[in-house]
Amino acid sequence: MLKLIYLICCGCILTVVSAQRVTPWLTQGNQAVLFAQRPRISFGRDTLPVSATITIDGAVTFQSVDGFGFCLTQGSAQVIQGLRKAPRNKLLNDLFAPTGLRVSAIRISMGASDLSNAVYSYNETDGDVDMLHFSLDGPDKTYLIPLLKDILAINPSVKILATPWTAPTWMKTNRSWIGGKLQPDLYSAYARYFVKYLEAMDEAGIPIWGITPQNEPENPNNEPSMEMTASEQIAFINDHLGPQIARSPYRPKIIAFDHNCDHPEYPTQVLNSSPFVDGAAFHLYAGDISVMSEVHAGTGKNVYFTEQFTSTHGNFGDDLGWHIRNVVIGSLNNHSKAVFEWNLAADQAGGPRTPGGCSECLPAVTVPNAKGYRRNVAYYIIAHVSKFILPGAVRIRASSNTPHLHAVGFDNPNGQRVLVAYNDDDRSTTLRVQDKGQAFDYSLPGKSVVTFSWSPNRE
Repeated sequence: MLKLIYLICCGCILTVVSAQRVTPWLTQGNQAVLFAQRPRISFGRDTLPVSATITIDGAVTFQSVDGFGFCLTQGSAQVIQGLRKAPRNKLLNDLFAPTGLRVSAIRISMGASDLSNAVYSYNETDGDVDMLHFSLDGPDKTYLIPLLKDILAINPSVKILATPWTAPTWMKTNRSWIGGKLQPDLYSAYARYFVKYLEAMDEAGIPIWGITPQNEPENPNNEPSMEMTASEQIAFINDHLGPQIARSPYRPKIIAFDHNCDHPEYPTQVLNSSPFVDGAAFHLYAGDISVMSEVHAGTGKNVYFTEQFTSTHGNFGDDLGWHIRNVVIGSLNNHSKAVFEWNLAADQAGGPRTPGGCSECLPAVTVPNAKGYRRNVAYYIIAHVSKFILPGAVRIRASSNTPHLHAVGFDNPNGQRVLVAYNDDDRSTTLRVQDKGQAFDYSLPGKSVVTFSWSPNRE
């Protein structure tokens, strides 16, 4: 009898020890809870039915993930560099350290973006087709490059995507920072500009993971900006940029398009016409996020989500919900390999910016003075994926049975499973997460997002 009691007790202990424990992190749209870890919960037997379920199927897999992060504009770098040492180090570790958000990718501009302190390129010497006067001297060397070095010291694996807003003015048909096109006889010189950039950044200790040929090539109104049609992009990449990079020691991904989800014919044409192109990048200021799946299916190439801003005219709850549903869960469920929100940091007035730059872009963090910073909604949007979904994670099937419950799931390289869920209802929803015959229940407040992580049973 004593031996039997001993065995039963041992069995109980083993059951407790082997139970799958789930860690939830919650952000509520009403800001009552902001990216906070909640009490851990346990899987149990999937018994009594509930009305809202998310079913995990780890046997059905999709794309792997490259990273999550923000656009580190030159203006962002300038205001972060203006912080005192202690808050600056705190911010960088908050964002990039293993104990922080573990931001794994950042997007930077080649030359000025509209959120730079001025318009500039790396070579404004008219006619210098050999790029003898190419130089990173100026705002990037002063602010951006030192900050990138500090970021890489914290996380050497951060992927850096570089995008030009414009070519040097002397290369353009209108010789202006705004609009115009690249002169056809200067395609080769502009490709050389890209290679010189890769070389200069490499010499500065900044490896470039990927490039896009042009930010928003269908937008001629930004300051700076430049138009580029699909046929022009194909000619530039196939006849100049691709071959010149192939002859160089550098191997960045060439990612086409980098604009909205309303003209899928543009990226489809480029991807199906160029052996040099890895995939296409998208924004969502127009169109529907499902276009990413359309382009992926029509080309067999990768898709990336590279920019979306939150507005100073918006509100926290609405922006959290729209971005989590569309930019995060939406793009990932449509095969995106990366997700970038727009500007990482700005001052109290939303600057620095060019005279025609975005005046309503709300950064992920506002830096009002040298003493500290405050987090805005984009910080929390990215936090719910970057801290938990690691580079190399593979998306798995996560099916919701109700239209107000949105979800995406991943298996990490370390074996951990991650589920992001958003409740679009105004009311709290008790959802059940089902995974291989086991389940747990969680009461998710209305207009709120939760990230669950656990180590699944693999038998």
